[in-house]
Amino acid sequence: MVEDPLALERQVCFALATASRSVIKLYRPVLEPLGLTHPQYLVMLALWERSPRSLRDIADTLLLEPPTLTPLLKRLAAIGYLERGRNPADERELQVELTATGSALRSEAEQVPIRIAEQLGLSPAFLDEARAALDTLVRASRAAAG
Repeated sequence: MVEDPLALERQVCFALATASRSVIKLYRPVLEPLGLTHPQYLVMLALWERSPRSLRDIADTLLLEPPTLTPLLKRLAAIGYLERGRNPADERELQVELTATGSALRSEAEQVPIRIAEQLGLSPAFLDEARAALDTLVRASRAAAG
């Protein structure tokens, strides 16, 4: 018997959407004590890698549009984790920089991936392989989109 190509369980988009929602849901209670939502956590991860960064650089790194990112940055600035300002070298560019409080939060956040892996009950090796497969899928989809 030939399998139905339109069966829901055969769709990559369905598997990605449900996996994404399920895993991100696990982050909510883990991030709550840090005062972060999952999208804010992603911004902080980018800034913990390098600060200061331009708005455009963060948007490109997170594959988000700057108008989507702006409210996240405003909320993070309001809680004291980062500062936003014009780049002195180029006034057209918005520069984002961690505050001392935002930098210090990194040590607490180091437990987030560990706690998520524990909740999932999956090995670090499996999670690394899954992330690598997803990275390949993202690159392929971006190339296909032009």
